[in-house]
Amino acid sequence: MRESELRLLMKAIHFAAGKHRAQTRKDVDSSPYINHPIAVAMTILDVGGVTNVATLAAAVLHDTVEDTETTHDELVREFGTEVANIVTEVTDDKTLSKQERKQRQIEHAKQLSRAAKHVKLGDKICNVTDVLHCPPAGWTDDRKHEYVEWAAKVVHEIRGTNTELEEHFDQLVAS
Repeated sequence: MRESELRLLMKAIHFAAGKHRAQTRKDVDSSPYINHPIAVAMTILDVGGVTNVATLAAAVLHDTVEDTETTHDELVREFGTEVANIVTEVTDDKTLSKQERKQRQIEHAKQLSRAAKHVKLGDKICNVTDVLHCPPAGWTDDRKHEYVEWAAKVVHEIRGTNTELEEHFDQLVAS
């Protein structure tokens, strides 16, 4: 990895940590939110062998537009068009209902760029891992099952992207 690429990745981690600093996950431990996007990047790197720095940076930044006051234009200024566009591809429209957002993820998954599909796979792996092993407080077994089934539908639409990530997801769901 070149120094400029390393700087971009570290800048993305620093930026995301600042944007998510006051946020926590919904698990019973209220884990720091930043752990999730870092885990997504680590998963696509370690499991999927993805080494493209723009993709890894986008993985770290993937929830900033959706869950903070970050804008697409801000990401373009800070990280360039390629990274910003990957983030935008995986960003849900929060003006829609939760059910509509979930359906759109299934419907639009095939249209994602390869980089965005990698981020989406990493996100689904990390979210399902959390739901199965450290679920949000108060989630019933039925709700966990529904989430896993929905995530599997999204992953089904992007199969053929990364065998290692897809097999990892399948093993996770089968356990």
